[in-house]
Amino acid sequence: MTWTDLQTALGGQGYVASDDLSVALHLALSLGRPLLLEGAAGVGKTEVARTLAEAKDTRLIRLQCYEGLDAAQAIYEWNYQRQLLTIRAAAEDGETGKAVEERIFSRDFLLERPLLAAITQDVPPVLLIDEIDRADEEFEAYLLEVLSDYQVSVPELGTITATTKPIVILTSNGTRDLSDALRRRCLYTYVNYPDRSTELAILKSRCPEVEARLADQIIGFVQKLREEELEKTPGVAEMLDFAAALMGLGIADLTESPAVLQSTLTTLLKTQSDQAQVTVEVAQRIAGRAA
Repeated sequence: MTWTDLQTALGGQGYVASDDLSVALHLALSLGRPLLLEGAAGVGKTEVARTLAEAKDTRLIRLQCYEGLDAAQAIYEWNYQRQLLTIRAAAEDGETGKAVEERIFSRDFLLERPLLAAITQDVPPVLLIDEIDRADEEFEAYLLEVLSDYQVSVPELGTITATTKPIVILTSNGTRDLSDALRRRCLYTYVNYPDRSTELAILKSRCPEVEARLADQIIGFVQKLREEELEKTPGVAEMLDFAAALMGLGIADLTESPAVLQSTLTTLLKTQSDQAQVTVEVAQRIAGRAA
């Protein structure tokens, strides 16, 4: 499969990927390397992994990162409740010692978290490590061990080696610097907000029934709105919500009803200060420049 074939396959699932992103994905698949996608929130980084999994007809396994994430939550942990019940049942039957210990520390009692689950699938899944910049640097060390050898060490069981090698996509919103070691392990591309033509193609792909004039106005409005000094810049998902709201209200022209347009901005503006900043007058000014 060439990078253009991959781009077409993603497009068939409703994701309009730029040439740069399509080439980066193709190289990651060809070389068997993790791909780190960096960019602002809302540009479609997470959606890349979901769409890739659909295009390749494989499972998506997602690890949502956050501060304090550790190996037990990301790799594996033991099913302690089931172990205790088994120990009690064995004791009632007069069974003790090494046989019970071997039973409760077997794979049957192991809870696979995303990283371990990703390397034990029969068919290579897409492993999405979402917002890696939210996790601690200590967690990156755990992650590097898995991504380097695609194996997990479980003291009670030994080393569990990958059944298949997952397709790994990492995302970062740039809230902190990632380690050089992690960056060296990955291929890298920066995902920016789409340009006008790309975002218009996204809108038409997801909302094929939208009228051409309204589609142009929607994209023009959202692109101009992003130039305002906002706390949270609206992303592609918000643009699609905005379009759905306008179509649901029967709006054919953004300038025809300032009050209705203002009410639909709840789909784009997600903080009180942003909503206060974009007044009816500001929205009309943007709408007038949108087409």
